[in-house]
Amino acid sequence: MHMNPGKPILRDNNWPMEINETPFEISNPVPWAADAYYLSSRPSFTLDPLFHAGLYYVQEASGMFVSYAIKQTVDLTQNLRILDLCAAPGGKSTLLQSLISPGSLLVSNEVIKSRVSVLYQNMTKWGFANGIITNNDPSHFKKLPGFFDVILIDAPCSGSGLFRKDPESAKTWNTDLVQLCSKRQRRILTDVWDSLKDDGLMIYSTCSYSREENEDILDFVFQQHPCISIQLSPDPAWNIIKTNSEKAGAYGYRFYPDKVLGEGFFLSVIQKKQPVAYLRKSKINRNLVRVSVSTINRIDTWIQENSLNYIKIGESIHALPEALLNEFEMLKNNFYLKKAGIRIGKEGVNELIPDHELALANFLKHDSALLDLSKADALRYLRGEPFGIKSSEKGWQAVGFLEHRMGWVKLIEKRMNNYYPKSWRIRQ
Repeated sequence: MHMNPGKPILRDNNWPMEINETPFEISNPVPWAADAYYLSSRPSFTLDPLFHAGLYYVQEASGMFVSYAIKQTVDLTQNLRILDLCAAPGGKSTLLQSLISPGSLLVSNEVIKSRVSVLYQNMTKWGFANGIITNNDPSHFKKLPGFFDVILIDAPCSGSGLFRKDPESAKTWNTDLVQLCSKRQRRILTDVWDSLKDDGLMIYSTCSYSREENEDILDFVFQQHPCISIQLSPDPAWNIIKTNSEKAGAYGYRFYPDKVLGEGFFLSVIQKKQPVAYLRKSKINRNLVRVSVSTINRIDTWIQENSLNYIKIGESIHALPEALLNEFEMLKNNFYLKKAGIRIGKEGVNELIPDHELALANFLKHDSALLDLSKADALRYLRGEPFGIKSSEKGWQAVGFLEHRMGWVKLIEKRMNNYYPKSWRIRQ
């Protein structure tokens, strides 16, 4: 489990004393990832309002080794452009966004349209403004030669590393599936290679044990492109197995469930050594910024971050870091964007109609209006059920649990309208 550093709640790796009912029991920290913990047992996260407020993301410990690889190989003080190519459901994107600087750009891409919605939901809960979600095929990224400093490819694979976690998946595994995945992985790497800059890093990972999907893929990359293998230095006490590909001797790191507290996993870091014909920067289209002064004043009553720029896309107002406007223009002109920064809301006749993304943003003012609910009422809110509110205020109000916002309601005379997205509502 990975805690959101933008919405901190733990104190010295423990829940604060004032929480009467802790959501789950934290065990030991995951040694290779910051803000990551093992859990003593798996509770029902669906019934925890803090999960819906975006305070943590539940993911497998071995896969969080991506965090360690990034820290060992990348200067995180610099503004970077990072692509998470196969991003859904979003676990590794939340890791990356927690590490990079506010002026860095994270593009989280998912090629399968049906999986984009869960990626959007998880990244919205995480609440950072420097992310863009795209729904494109890897081959489309050839339009951006030399654009990215880092590309993470958590490649679709045969899944043999998850047999312990999901025994049923072993029944459908076969060698034909391994070969099919290997071909797909080679195509993905080939398609996206040009969009990596010279000296840029490609982090390749799978949850497979098969050499055909791991070390053999590294040899394929070295055969096709000028590059070098980057060696990592994991603590020997972690029991991660270092391997080398047969032909190129490229370094890989394998996780085995009998040796680590985690499932099967493979990771390797490759550095590109190939000059690139870089894409010329686009000029910022200033016509996009059409937000009235009165609307900005309304927005500023909620937002504490002054480095954001407000852009209208259709009727919606989006907040993006000023430093990323050029990048936004290039991506908007070449890709299908599902999410860009934080969608603030829409201009009404006499009000700003806030968007759900704004309620979950990390840059909301801590002293902005909030209706803090009991856990029972928070769950009623998340189900779309009626609940009582004692407030003399009217208009838009954020609602939360333990002072962590979950969404919006609108108070009108003697009634309340629940604006939690219907497709997000819990059914339990």
